[in-house]
Amino acid sequence: MSKISTTAAAALCLLAWAGLAQADDQMEQILDAAMPHMHHSCESVIDTYPDDADQVAEIVRLMAMVALYNRQIDVLAVIPDKADRAGLKDEFVEELEDACDDDPGRLLAGAVDLAVRDTIDAFD
Repeated sequence: MSKISTTAAAALCLLAWAGLAQADDQMEQILDAAMPHMHHSCESVIDTYPDDADQVAEIVRLMAMVALYNRQIDVLAVIPDKADRAGLKDEFVEELEDACDDDPGRLLAGAVDLAVRDTIDAFD
């Protein structure tokens, strides 16, 4: 799903959002924004927003923030080298594209979570 990989790039701005969510109320706002989209599969989000790559990217970004928070991943702590962090975007896009290509019916939140995990693992 090339549109997923294109829009997933925007989700990596989340990985640049280094560190865990700072406050519970901030995370609650993120969850509130993400919840209406949690039913989407990799395929259905593209079907629902066929001409709105920005909206797909925003949904992926929200889901990635939730995944980082749930996994308690502090990107700056895990990948302290700025040059290494520069490669996160490409790795995340590749991992998300792989997850969605393997199963287009997979819940997007699950695919994003796997992509976050695999991206961070690639830099460990």
